[in-house]
Amino acid sequence: MITRKSKREIEQMQKAGDLLVEIHKEIGKMIKPGITTLEIDTFVEKYLEEHGATGEQKGYNGYPYVTCASINDEICHGFPRDEELKDGDIVTIDMVVNLNGGLADSAWTYAVGNVDEKVKRLMEVTKTSLYKGLEQAKAGNRIGDIGHAIQSYAEGEGFSVVRDFTGHGIGPTIHEDPHIPHFGLPNKGLRLKEGMVITIEPMINEGSWKSQMDSNNWTARTIDKGRSAQYEHTIVITKDEPIILTDQDK
Repeated sequence: MITRKSKREIEQMQKAGDLLVEIHKEIGKMIKPGITTLEIDTFVEKYLEEHGATGEQKGYNGYPYVTCASINDEICHGFPRDEELKDGDIVTIDMVVNLNGGLADSAWTYAVGNVDEKVKRLMEVTKTSLYKGLEQAKAGNRIGDIGHAIQSYAEGEGFSVVRDFTGHGIGPTIHEDPHIPHFGLPNKGLRLKEGMVITIEPMINEGSWKSQMDSNNWTARTIDKGRSAQYEHTIVITKDEPIILTDQDK
């Protein structure tokens, strides 16, 4: 079932989004060679607790951490671990914040130290593809318009778009209908309506879009060891441009 959120629900989700943005900005300061993603996860859990919030991912279908931390060829759902990040790595930190029942979801890819030009370009194209999708996220458009904008741009830049994982509706639970693919055809799929709250979260790869699952049954990685980046916002659909609940630039 697809729900349209009330003004009160959106206000509460915005508060969760504001807290999530604070955390991502703190993570940005922490990212450097030698830190571990488990240290980052521990920091996030403590920060949430200090601000009266929880990590909605922890315990979801048995997932054991408050963040996902995906390094280099890991597409998504990487487990935080004791392995030190190295100069030249990229790492995507993804989390869902629950603040008094309001949810917000955002992933961000960080460069660790000095990264090569190709991965800089991957990050740039992935972030731009998110905003290409956001341009199509308004009442009256269809889900396919979002995916088409992302796919046509990213593939035009020489990268591939992951098919196996999508954006989604959110609130009051972590994953709700509709699914938001990051590929597709214009003017196809469900029509967007004011008050819907969704995530757009393209995962863009250097090589093949295809993924394989690790033995933990959570972590997806590229089949060819190509690196993968991801940027994600939680947004509210309006008749004009969307409200970005997880905007780091405001």
